[in-house]
Amino acid sequence: MKRELIVELFQKFEQASYTYQNVECWSARELQIIFNYGEWRNFLKVIEKAKVACGSSGAKVSYHFVDINKMIELAKGAQREIEDVVLTRYACYLVAQNGDSSKSEVAFAQTYFAVQTRKQEIIEQRLLDVARVSAREKLSKSEKKLSGIIYERGVDDKGFAIIRSKGDQALFGGFSTNDMKHKLQVTDNRPLADFLPTLTIKAKDFATELTSHNVVEKDLKGNEKISKEHIDNNLAVRKMLIERGVKPEQLPPSEDVKKLQRKIEGDEKKILKDAKKKNK
Repeated sequence: MKRELIVELFQKFEQASYTYQNVECWSARELQIIFNYGEWRNFLKVIEKAKVACGSSGAKVSYHFVDINKMIELAKGAQREIEDVVLTRYACYLVAQNGDSSKSEVAFAQTYFAVQTRKQEIIEQRLLDVARVSAREKLSKSEKKLSGIIYERGVDDKGFAIIRSKGDQALFGGFSTNDMKHKLQVTDNRPLADFLPTLTIKAKDFATELTSHNVVEKDLKGNEKISKEHIDNNLAVRKMLIERGVKPEQLPPSEDVKKLQRKIEGDEKKILKDAKKKNK
């Protein structure tokens, strides 16, 4: 494929994108022209195949393919209503994959949307990783805050460890911290929270914040009363999760949060290094 055609097609795809309900999308009618399909009915067959592929992948078809009607201008100021389909980037990728690859435009689109979709996936995954690292840091701060509060109320470090363990047992449906470590294959010298999914980390954090708040508000003192408060809060959080169909003890482990943190920091250093090179 000639470079001139590549540049031309790239610009066409970039210029054809627009925002629909805060999502980057493309009009199927416009893609029909860019893909070099002469008749709408033929291009519609490709879209239908793409919808089947979308459903088979487990994605929500109605999200990625939105049927709409729109008005087009005719000669002498007349208008006519036609059907169109709003396509997300992923939908465009599937349409390209099911199109006629002998057309240069379709062949280019297959690569264009594959690369762009992969970029989006990388960005989304990075955001999820950052959110998990942030949640873990927040839990550490919440636990440190609780430790400081209850220390002033007669609970030492050993007592805090026991209280925290009882909270885990309440949250995980009877499984102790060590039980969960064994279940998720976490080594003894590492915190369980470093391998928990973001949802569970936030659940632990919420229960911990509740305990800190109520210990102060209720003026609780001593291991027994504070331990009961922490257990009750974890049971309450567990009840909420169960009602939403989530059992914390059944969720699979996530990647070591320390590795994620190192990876994020490494990416940031690389970005900064590349930026400095460009500015030279």
